[in-house]
Amino acid sequence: MLEVLEFLATFCSAIFTGAALYINLVEHPARMGLDTRAAFVQWAPSYKRATFMQAPLAVIGFIAGLFTWLLGGGVSWLIAAVLIGAVVPFTFIVIMPTNHELLAPGRDIGSAETLALLKKWGRLHAVRSVLGLCATLLMLWQVVSV
Repeated sequence: MLEVLEFLATFCSAIFTGAALYINLVEHPARMGLDTRAAFVQWAPSYKRATFMQAPLAVIGFIAGLFTWLLGGGVSWLIAAVLIGAVVPFTFIVIMPTNHELLAPGRDIGSAETLALLKKWGRLHAVRSVLGLCATLLMLWQVVSV
């Protein structure tokens, strides 16, 4: 059972991290190369679709990592679980206000303010990428070192 949980935690964290890194290293820079209006029009549906993929991966990675620790996997599993799990409250507390500002009705999607918010969103999303990467590397280190 422990090995299944280790696999599930590592797999979900790695997929989450891959998607997060893709967004930060490829998708968001490409969208920011567009004019502000086009960047926003691309960001809005992309953000909504990514939520349905990334949120469950982070939650499952957290739960599986937590249970791995509870079943004797070692404190590193707890640390990794907390790292991947931290993306959820970070998203709600830190990123969500920016999302709400971007999606506010009546927003001038071509404005300098919208551009600044999109840039801010990219920086904030990078925190999620780093948290996921740290969690995944720690999980992989635990799996390989056993």
